[in-house]
Amino acid sequence: MKGRAAYFGVFTALALIFSYVETLIPISFGIPGVKLGLANLVIVIALYKMKLGEVYLLSVVRVLLSGFIFGNYFSILYSLAGGLLSLTAMALLSRGKRWKKSFSVTGVSIAGGVFHNIGQLLIAMAVVETFHAAYYIPVLLVSGVVTGFLIGITAGEVLKRLINVF
Repeated sequence: MKGRAAYFGVFTALALIFSYVETLIPISFGIPGVKLGLANLVIVIALYKMKLGEVYLLSVVRVLLSGFIFGNYFSILYSLAGGLLSLTAMALLSRGKRWKKSFSVTGVSIAGGVFHNIGQLLIAMAVVETFHAAYYIPVLLVSGVVTGFLIGITAGEVLKRLINVF
């Protein structure tokens, strides 16, 4: 892929724009910490269009920049944990020899949504030093499936249109 740095910059900018747009959406799900995860749309698309190391770098850069711009230290900590665990699960399902052909983009994204929430919950349990936060697992699993499904459907449609771009 020619112009890797340029594509990396475009993906980073898009992820930051989506992070910002998400702060403007006045949707309250009534559940602390649950959001659409619009920036993850960029990560899912990048997973299918870039080298895996570049996608990990993109994920870390996106979390750090959006955390410094729109969040705080704890938001960075939670987002890094969720993002890296999520990306690892999605990479295994989309690129692993065993599962590569078994999961659609939507299936991979759903797994990413679920594992993102699990990663954040694990950090929350470590921070508060109790496993009592585990009661939150069913809510986070459902929200991860729903948001992962929406992001996956959108990513699949975008990827269909990007076939000749990369």
